Amino acid sequence: MLKDLRAHATLPATDLARAKAFYRDQLGLEPEEETPGGLTYRCGGAMFVVYPGRNAGSGLHTQMGWTVEDIEAEVAGLKARGVEFESYPQMPDFDTVTNIFSPGYMRAAWFRDSEGNMLGLVQFHP
Repeated sequence: MLKDLRAHATLPATDLARAKAFYRDQLGLEPEEETPGGLTYRCGGAMFVVYPGRNAGSGLHTQMGWTVEDIEAEVAGLKARGVEFESYPQMPDFDTVTNIFSPGYMRAAWFRDSEGNMLGLVQFHP
């Protein structure tokens, strides 16, 4: 049954070399495996694949995210590595200085990878 299996995300990349550089230089990730079919990464026991594809950046929603303990520290650390976070000034509870959305039950921030895929960070309140 699916409920017993580990899930993973797959993200398309128009330029796989550019994507590999982004994940290495901006996010500090190295692929666990590299094949002509894509790059496989592991984070916290989960995995995701970045594969050559034409539909990169076509999603307007969060396509993959990380759960973090301290969103301010993670956002600041990624900004220091050159990651540009999305800004949603029209959203209530969105701080345009920190780029963090805080509606009360969680806190979140979003950025795009080099291919335009929407990625996110979320900190859930206990």
